[in-house]
Amino acid sequence: MSGSMRLDSPRFGDSTKTPELDPWLLWPAVALLLIGLVMVYSASIAVADSSRFTGNKQEFFLIRQAVFLAIGGVAGLMAFQVPVRTWQAWSMWLFLGGIVLLLLVLIPGIGSVVNNSRRWINLGPVNLQPSELVKLFTVLYAASYIVRRLPEMHSFRRAFVPMALVILFVGALLVAEPDYGAFVVIVLIAFGMLFLGGINGKLFFSLGVVALAGFAIIIRFNELRWGRFIAFLDPFNNDPLGKGYQLTHSLIAFGRGEWFGVGLGGSVEKLLYLPEAHTDFLLAVIGEELGLFGVATVIGLFALVVHRCFAIGRRALLLERAYAGLVAQGVGIWFGVQAFINMGVNVGILPTKGLTLPLMSYGGSGILVNCIALAIILRIDWENRR
Repeated sequence: MSGSMRLDSPRFGDSTKTPELDPWLLWPAVALLLIGLVMVYSASIAVADSSRFTGNKQEFFLIRQAVFLAIGGVAGLMAFQVPVRTWQAWSMWLFLGGIVLLLLVLIPGIGSVVNNSRRWINLGPVNLQPSELVKLFTVLYAASYIVRRLPEMHSFRRAFVPMALVILFVGALLVAEPDYGAFVVIVLIAFGMLFLGGINGKLFFSLGVVALAGFAIIIRFNELRWGRFIAFLDPFNNDPLGKGYQLTHSLIAFGRGEWFGVGLGGSVEKLLYLPEAHTDFLLAVIGEELGLFGVATVIGLFALVVHRCFAIGRRALLLERAYAGLVAQGVGIWFGVQAFINMGVNVGILPTKGLTLPLMSYGGSGILVNCIALAIILRIDWENRR
């Protein structure tokens, strides 16, 4: 009984009862959050200074991002207090709640339209983006699903089909917004976790080919997506002032940065040339101001975070804590995939899509959910050590 009480009530700072939190996860994640805060401020100054919405205050996005980080930190501390078994018990209800939010965002009057996309629910001073919550809920639900179906993971009909139908339904809601970036991330999270859960390798490969074909069809028969894809192949010659505009200016930013950048605050592309510089294209501003050194540092920090997620998950699996292990590795897949896609878009190796850089880009929903996810991983690690 006393051991159960200690497991449910971790005490920070009590070295005799609570092992130290994993520094190789905690500090790289904190570094990414703080670097993101600084770079969001640098990248958003021109936008904030020129917009009536911000009251022409250069610090507008800095203040809001700092508030988001504070809220995310408090939410993370609260999430850390929740035992992993509680997340497992509530995983299905959280996932269903996420689906309800995705339905609500499509209702006119509830969902807010920005840049021809209906992705947000207006909550007064802030907007809630349900797709960010659904990424975390997908990890929690997929881990629970796999644990319940472990004896049947070799079966296509019993293991794969039910999960695939659920994810396709969620994907249909995301495509209706539209939010193709979130759709891709959630599909890859679910597929990746099924693979880790032991689904047949040949089946997994075959389904991957089918999924790629499906994405190709979605791109080919959507005029906007196809136009962006064509522009992505050669942005400087294929509509550089239209569909290739963001990518051309992103590449110019990286080119100006060279090895060590033009200096913090010295970006020219952020001066209303590069759209979404403080969200989707934050890495381009980092590349321009801090150069290859700055970009490599960010990549290295993300690599550490993802590695520790998988290491903590592997440790949990060795301790026969299957749900905890799958959740940790699922978050690693999520952060790794989303960071890779965002970076790939910024440097021009992937077609342009609206997807933020985890832990760094401006946005309350993303920062909040990322902090909660990190807290859950730290909780898993803490329980592993008990």
